Amino acid sequence: MPSVLALNTPSPADLWAMDREHALHPWTQFGTFEREGALVISKGEGCWLWDADGRRYFDSVGGLWCTNIGLGRREMALAMADQAERLAFSNTFVDMTNEPSARLAAKLAELTPGDLNRVHFTTGGSTAVDSAARMVGFYQHAMGRPKKQGIVARDHSYHGSTYLSQSIGKRPGDRVEEFRYKTDGIWHLSVPNPYRRPAKMTEAAFCDWLIAEFEALIAKVGADRIGGFIAEPIQASGGVIVPPEGYLKRMWEVCQRHDILFIADEVVTSFGRLGHWFASWDEFGVQPDIICTAKGLTSGYVPMGAVLFSDRIWDVMAEGGARWFSSGYTYAGHPVASAVALKNIEIMEREDLLGNATKVGAYFEARMKELAAMPLVGDVRGKKLMVCVENVADKETKAVLPDEANESKRISNAAEAMGLMVRPMGHLNVMSPPLVITEAQADFVAEVLERAIRQVTDELVREGFKLG
Repeated sequence: MPSVLALNTPSPADLWAMDREHALHPWTQFGTFEREGALVISKGEGCWLWDADGRRYFDSVGGLWCTNIGLGRREMALAMADQAERLAFSNTFVDMTNEPSARLAAKLAELTPGDLNRVHFTTGGSTAVDSAARMVGFYQHAMGRPKKQGIVARDHSYHGSTYLSQSIGKRPGDRVEEFRYKTDGIWHLSVPNPYRRPAKMTEAAFCDWLIAEFEALIAKVGADRIGGFIAEPIQASGGVIVPPEGYLKRMWEVCQRHDILFIADEVVTSFGRLGHWFASWDEFGVQPDIICTAKGLTSGYVPMGAVLFSDRIWDVMAEGGARWFSSGYTYAGHPVASAVALKNIEIMEREDLLGNATKVGAYFEARMKELAAMPLVGDVRGKKLMVCVENVADKETKAVLPDEANESKRISNAAEAMGLMVRPMGHLNVMSPPLVITEAQADFVAEVLERAIRQVTDELVREGFKLG
């Protein structure tokens, strides 16, 4: 006779139905969701996932750019359990802290570049960006510049989904008419995408044009109204945009000349994605005033984020001792999350996962770029373990297929049927696998994705879509 537990255990179909009938997912497309529901994932180990029906997939998406050390690490679970038993919660408001939070703050100060020795803990990347933007205004006001509150970002940028962070970002598809967004005091510059630069313009000239655009905006708006500039070193969800050589350093230099704080949104690029703890300095030679981080900080095992900022900013905000930084979160510096982050960093150091990301990342990048020869592929770009394939209808004109072709989603569906997860975004297929990926697994991703692209290309041709 079946046990009571077995009788009460939902089947895969039950789980699918429960989710479909009750859950509102981030970025839900209502028609598709009501028709198809969601894929129910039940297990993860290393780079692999299993769904509720037992099918296995290689997760080249890395969760959402975040499962850096891989899933199923027992020592991570033990670190959670030990800390939860010892101290499950203690707030960090005003004059309270806890041991893991204090240790993590010191460890992050050790890892960050330059004088970024101060840490404001948050609950994730969105809240880190939200807090960083508010910190800019606080700092500038404390400097005696109360009007210098505005933030400059870029088109195709994604900086989170709080009201303020989504207003700062400007990714196609994120701005829907049903929501309102903050527009006052936020300005956007052109996306620094070399692949989509004006025809016949060299990459160097494109870079010059982008810098001139920033200078022109400052002249128009007034440097006395712009407090900060925010940039992902590589625009992740905006299309894995690697900027022209020298772009970030020159944008930083413009900021320095006009007393504009440089915020590096490293929610994706930090903790090994590009083979460094932080990419701003090590990959691009830029010393930010503020770094936002999350995702790889805990490898997705628990939610956590942080704003890492300079001693100089702290000294200005703290001068005189009378001010209150009246912003924060109940779960900031959560002891369990802090313990997990410390264990995550320990594993990364012990196993030299930055080294593996550098070595295998270069191999993965090279294997992905072999796909550029395919008729449907216009561009393959990225660095190390952060790569995307842009699909086009015509390689020469770079024209994309009409939306009804839905080629990127069809490619991800085909790959999924072959045991590989890639992320469809517009006309892109994006990959950000865990740092523990091997060269053999990189080959698997490249080979399966190639088969999926060929399959969808054949389907599109049969359906009458013209491919140049």
